[in-house]
Amino acid sequence: MLLLKQILLVIFYLFSPLLVLHLNHRYKFVNKLGAVVVAYLIGLLLGNLPILPEGSHGIQDALTAIVIPLAIPLMLFSANLRDAAHLARRTMVAMLIGIFSVTVIVVIGYLTLRGQEKDLWKIAGLLIGVYTGGTPNLASLKFMLGVDDTHYLITHTSDMIISGAYFFFLISIGQRVFNWVLPATPKVAAIDDDFNDLDGTDPYWGMLKHDKYIPLLKAFALAVVIFALAGGASFLFPESYQVPVVMLLITTLGLGASFVPAFNRIEKSFELGMYLVLVFSVVVASMVSIPDLINGAPTLFYYVTMVIFGSLILQVILSRIFKIDTDTVIITSTALICSPPFVPVVAGALHNRRIVVPGLTVGIIGYAIGNYLGFVIAELLKNW
Repeated sequence: MLLLKQILLVIFYLFSPLLVLHLNHRYKFVNKLGAVVVAYLIGLLLGNLPILPEGSHGIQDALTAIVIPLAIPLMLFSANLRDAAHLARRTMVAMLIGIFSVTVIVVIGYLTLRGQEKDLWKIAGLLIGVYTGGTPNLASLKFMLGVDDTHYLITHTSDMIISGAYFFFLISIGQRVFNWVLPATPKVAAIDDDFNDLDGTDPYWGMLKHDKYIPLLKAFALAVVIFALAGGASFLFPESYQVPVVMLLITTLGLGASFVPAFNRIEKSFELGMYLVLVFSVVVASMVSIPDLINGAPTLFYYVTMVIFGSLILQVILSRIFKIDTDTVIITSTALICSPPFVPVVAGALHNRRIVVPGLTVGIIGYAIGNYLGFVIAELLKNW
């Protein structure tokens, strides 16, 4: 009976994201919450009801240790880093300013708050990862830095709340506010860019069609091979470094595979990786106690708020010095702070489709460097 309950728990974890995606597709208000938020809510509900079977903690640990190392290469296969060479000088400078601003404010926040929270250097690494890349980097750095489940969930929940307010600011009055201190973006004639608006589009749709899932199986097999190679290579290093080595090697090999056209052109590999991130979200949330979540929130919530809005202020100051225009600053900040899926939405709100491709490219570069930068900064702060 116990074995059956454990098997059912594994099945629930692996397939509950299907319910999440169905709700997102079916109901607009659920879609506005976002798939990750819904996954967290389902996980929290599961974990705080007295229904988990004995031995569930071992199952949770095993799943969290597997899904993210598989998700990262899947999400990187479709990256097109060649586009980075074609970024306009202005956009490249804006990206570097954005990354520099996030890093500086994360360090200042750590030095200000480190006496109020244990192991705040780990949270600093998480924030570097999520605000140069996104949720996949946040999940990777959780393992690399050994962040406990409660602090991880508090950090990500705080991020979703504050970045939501930040996103609303960008699409409402951000352009008018920035135009007071930054050069206004020159108006250009309307053009039709080659991209798909995310409004009303379900990126997961069609994944199970024959022409999609066969190539996806090949991508998944390659992700397993990359995981195995990275895991094997990690035994060449001391035990304390094995997890960071695995994640950094997975990131590197995933990026390497993105330069191979046969893998780079596989459709929906990013979405398959994101599905695994949703599995991870449900599992991690089910390991957290709601009272612990509430009690540990204030300091981390303040830290996240400081990083998001503090980095924005510093970015605007530096952008004025380097004469970067308003729309370029906004779209670069969107790609770094809110992640690439929000780029087309913000571009539409600004009535400037020309900034979509540069914004998406900045976001992809952020995904690529987030793990490396987050780990390095965290290790430096650890010994400060």
